[in-house]
Amino acid sequence: MEWHLSDAQSLAIIDHEIGQTSLAPAEYEIARRVIYETADFEYLSLIRFADRALPAGGAALAARSTIVVDVPMVQVGIVPNLQRTFANPVYCSTETITRPQKGKTQAAWGMQTLARRYPEAIFVIGESQTALVGLVELIEEENIKPALVIGTPAGFVGADVAKQRLHDAEVPYICVYGRKGSPVVAVAIVNALVDLAWQAYGQTANDDR
Repeated sequence: MEWHLSDAQSLAIIDHEIGQTSLAPAEYEIARRVIYETADFEYLSLIRFADRALPAGGAALAARSTIVVDVPMVQVGIVPNLQRTFANPVYCSTETITRPQKGKTQAAWGMQTLARRYPEAIFVIGESQTALVGLVELIEEENIKPALVIGTPAGFVGADVAKQRLHDAEVPYICVYGRKGSPVVAVAIVNALVDLAWQAYGQTANDDR
């Protein structure tokens, strides 16, 4: 991501207002980028990281693993940064051609279709709670083993249940607990993770091209 003076000033304000934090440096960088995009400091306490989420996600990005997202807004938001760095392929569940399926949304059915096709992908669910539930169902059935799951859908009914099931599935994840969330949050998390991984793996990735 290209930063300008106003961006640096905004991040400095965030750092000043937050002060001390118990988050690890890489986790804090992701949280501050979410706060920068949303102007909502509550995300500092809402974003949860599985123990191995960041190294697993960074390694998967460097390996150019496929990324599966739920809505076009997430795809559009992360592709430019990926094109400048690891160039991972990105597929969107709501734009996936599938057979009609009763009882499931297009996002959920498309997510499960792509998950079976790319069982070790990075999955990013920014908006669709049904897509997150559908993905968790496949994980629980041990049909897929994601490199990382990023889940940030907002919701009033069942959102916490889906996120708790993701936690219990014991896969690498970054998610937002509670009712809040949006595709904007998912994009901020992915782009921050890409930037962190590029700092760690960028030279190697360039050599492999």
